[in-house]
Amino acid sequence: MSTDFEQQGAGFIPALSQPTAALPAPSSWQTAVVERVTVETYRARTFTLRLAEPRPFRAGQHYDVRLTAPDGYQAQRSYSIASAPSDSLDVIDLTVELIPDGEVSPYFHEVVQPGDELEVRGPIGGPFTWTPEMGGPLLLIAGGSGIVPLRSILAHRGDVAPSLPALLLYSVRTLEDVIYRDWLDTLPERTSASSTLYTLTRRQPVGWRGYGRRVDPAMLDDCLSSLAELGGHRRTGQAPLCYVCGPTGFVEAAADALLAVGVPEETIKTERFGPTS
Repeated sequence: MSTDFEQQGAGFIPALSQPTAALPAPSSWQTAVVERVTVETYRARTFTLRLAEPRPFRAGQHYDVRLTAPDGYQAQRSYSIASAPSDSLDVIDLTVELIPDGEVSPYFHEVVQPGDELEVRGPIGGPFTWTPEMGGPLLLIAGGSGIVPLRSILAHRGDVAPSLPALLLYSVRTLEDVIYRDWLDTLPERTSASSTLYTLTRRQPVGWRGYGRRVDPAMLDDCLSSLAELGGHRRTGQAPLCYVCGPTGFVEAAADALLAVGVPEETIKTERFGPTS
C-alpha cells in the first residue's frame, strides 16, 4: 500500500493485561534485494525483498523506500508490510499499487525486476499495529490497497492466535480490484473463527451474494453480529478491536459508521493515505 499516509490512532485499550514489548527502532537506510515479484491485480504487485540487515517488526508497520536518479534527485515513499512478523526476519513483502502519474510506483511496476537492489528504511509506525497480547476479537475494514497492513495482521493472527475471532470487510470497486483474492478467499479454510466479506461498490457479477454498496452503519452492524457468531456466542456489549485502513474519505466514513453502531472510539485504530501533494 502506498501510504503517503496520516496515522491517527485513537488511544487503544488492550484486551489483555500483559505488557507489549517495546517497538523496534527503525534502522538507517539499508540495501534490499528483490527476490520475487508477484502480480496481485492489474494495478497491484507484491515485491519480496531480502534485507541486508534483518529487523523485527510488528504487523501493521511500514518501510520507507528511496529512489535516487543519476542526477542525484531522490523520491521517497512509504509502503506497508504485507507479510507477517512470524514469517521471516530477513524477508518482507511490500505491495505497491500503481499510481499512473506517481514518481515511485511506476518505477516499481515498469522497471524493478528480481535481482535489483533497493534502498529501504524501517520498520516504522506504532499506533496502527497488532500483537497477540492485545487480544481481540478483530474487526478489520479495508478500502482498496488499505488491505495491505491488514493482510499482515491477519497472517500474524493465523500464525500465533488462529482461534481468535477475526472478520475482514473489504471494500473495492470490482472483484478484479481485490488484492490477495485467493489468499483471502481461503482464509476461513486455513484458520478457524475467521471470515472474509466483500462489498463491491461499482460493479457486481451476476449472482453476486455479497454487499454492493459503500460501507455504512447497517453493513457494520451485520459484521459485528457475524463476528460474535465466529466466537461461538451471541453479540454482547464487548467491543472488538477495529482497524480501518484506506483512502481518507473511506476511513472517515467507516470510522463514523462504527461510532454510529456503538463501537467505542478508544477501540478504533485508523490509518489514512492519499496522493502525494
